[in-house]
Amino acid sequence: MSVRELVVLGTASQVPTRHRNHNGYLLRWDGEGILFDPGEGTQRQMLRAGVAAHDLHRICVTHFHGDHSLGLAGVIQRINLDRVPHEITAHFPRSGQRFYDRLRYSTAYRETVPLSEAPVESDGVLASTKSYVLEAHKLSHPVESYGYRLVEPDGRRMLPERLASYGISGADVGRIQREGALGDVSLDDVSEVRRGQRFAFVMDTRLCDGVYALAEGCDMLVIESTFLDGDMQLAVDHGHLTAGQVGAVARDAGVRHLVLTHFSQRYSEPDEFERQARAAGFEGELTVAHDLLRVPVPKRR
Repeated sequence: MSVRELVVLGTASQVPTRHRNHNGYLLRWDGEGILFDPGEGTQRQMLRAGVAAHDLHRICVTHFHGDHSLGLAGVIQRINLDRVPHEITAHFPRSGQRFYDRLRYSTAYRETVPLSEAPVESDGVLASTKSYVLEAHKLSHPVESYGYRLVEPDGRRMLPERLASYGISGADVGRIQREGALGDVSLDDVSEVRRGQRFAFVMDTRLCDGVYALAEGCDMLVIESTFLDGDMQLAVDHGHLTAGQVGAVARDAGVRHLVLTHFSQRYSEPDEFERQARAAGFEGELTVAHDLLRVPVPKRR
């Protein structure tokens, strides 16, 4: 049975707090694990959340500010210490190659695992698998930053009443799925398109085209909500979003489940983030993230 869920490892922005670790998010997608933005302390948070180095298949870094990347050194060394038996691929902005290299080789350790690098240089597709296509879109932040998006290929949903009307049953159902037709009956006659799931991860950014491209039609959107609307100018100055802006983006993009995270330490009342996102008109499912939370990706439409 496939498992698709978000494991939240940390939700703080800039500095950790007593209750919030630096960033870190693991997406379980069928048999793969994709680690996004491992900030300082991610290795320990993985332990607390029951996430092993063997669960990782990709590491996606949006940008090289410390709260999104300082945990790379420990995670990479743990991957090697545990001798993960499969290849792991790291994605990060090409402009931050020197930071990635410093973190990867920040101390002495024994390399035992092939760690591939696939840096991001522009918008586009980074990888294609049977389960998803991984895309990147550029964001707007003081340092170069990219958001990531997974799109599952569309499938087919068989319609039992249509199959029955054509007298198709048993092994013939599999046959028409494989071959596309059975006599004069086409696959289109007895099925409909089942839209693939979509997931997006958006961190430090102002509003820009990339935010909307990443959010469009998402079943789950994990997005920074660093500031409340009253601090809009701070958000603009430092390259961040407010709760109201995020709610409006999710509303316009048709997001099903909105996950708010990356909160400034200046705020002590997390419920206000949800209130402001709702006030902007978002009516879907909404989660204000906290450390060690598990959030299932919504079922297919």
